[in-house]
Amino acid sequence: MGLNNTPSADRLHIGIFGKRNAGKSSIINAITGQNLAIVSEVKGTTTDPVYKAMELLPLGPVMLIDTPGLDDEGELGRLRIQKSYQVLNKTDTAILVIDGTIGMTKEDMALIEKFKQKNIPYVVVVNKIDLVDDESLVLQEQQCGQCKVIGVSTYTNKNINELKEMIGKLVQIQESKFRIVADLLEPSDFVVLVVPIDKAAPKGRLILPQQQTIRDILEADATAIVVKEYELRETLANLGKKPKMVITDSQVFAKVSADTPKNIMLTSFSILFARYKGNLEEAVKGAAALENLQDGDTVLISEGCTHHRQCDDIGTVKLPRWITQHTGKQIQFEFSSGTEFPDDLSPYKLIVHCGSCMLNEREMKYRIQCAKDQQIPITNYGILIAYMQGILKRSVEPFPYIADLLEE
Repeated sequence: MGLNNTPSADRLHIGIFGKRNAGKSSIINAITGQNLAIVSEVKGTTTDPVYKAMELLPLGPVMLIDTPGLDDEGELGRLRIQKSYQVLNKTDTAILVIDGTIGMTKEDMALIEKFKQKNIPYVVVVNKIDLVDDESLVLQEQQCGQCKVIGVSTYTNKNINELKEMIGKLVQIQESKFRIVADLLEPSDFVVLVVPIDKAAPKGRLILPQQQTIRDILEADATAIVVKEYELRETLANLGKKPKMVITDSQVFAKVSADTPKNIMLTSFSILFARYKGNLEEAVKGAAALENLQDGDTVLISEGCTHHRQCDDIGTVKLPRWITQHTGKQIQFEFSSGTEFPDDLSPYKLIVHCGSCMLNEREMKYRIQCAKDQQIPITNYGILIAYMQGILKRSVEPFPYIADLLEE
């Protein structure tokens, strides 16, 4: 995939951290060779994390994240620092920029500890070395201990190419253990995708998971047939060949299950993406926690992106209605979207997350781990819908190790 068609969730996320005026934005401009970030002598010019999708050789498509300074002041400053730390949850590789004329500070050391705790590969960039003597630079390198350190100057461009090479060596792009669906297919297989026209999607476009699944099927040299939910029965009758599987949008799971013969595998985009992101097992376990909800319990419904709410929005309208009907209990609902995910999950008895197509694998795994650490069950939209409609067991049959969980 090239720059224009690589989804943000599949890009390598590189976070640039440091104190105000350390030169983070200048470093971004230097390594990209473009004026992507605003540079100013005024402290605190970057007030929110800024995301820039681009092509960075030799890494390919990346997402650069320019963060607010770690020494920001006041109540607003505290909130900005908190946002910088939240970026760590989606950072695959980190660059810590320090001002060579000041040296390593307690804020820098605290961040290095965070990198280590979260197992994030990182490099320390000592900026402004055109203003620093060699002895001072050596001293700063010694302060870093075992860190990878490089001194650069964005003013003279000294060592900028070396920095890019260092980032390239630091990064080990982890291929997902699974494909979305291609590993289940053979060349010439037929796959039928059931795609209701999603009112929340931009006009004239399919939503991202559907696009990515179609591409994955084509890359497996299989054939994708896309239909609306009311066209499925006739399509299956007229195909002349049994499809390998039917993949459906979760919102029409019940109808699609009724129209799909039992000898054809059936699953959903949500289930495929939970497996792709590495959290299918936890999500299947979490769905069963629905039966333990009591009057007054609170359920968190969390989306990884922000979008305009429709009048019958799945996250804020349909799911709360279905959960209330299924449990027969007086349930409270809270909602989060985008990068806002609570640190304290103790108020919740269940978390229902979207399919996470807009979140990278590291961030989704962080959210799953937060839930596990605090012993709060977590599932996703599609898996919970399949569970409530009594078709979850059938829809995970393509993955026997997961189907076995439902027997326990």
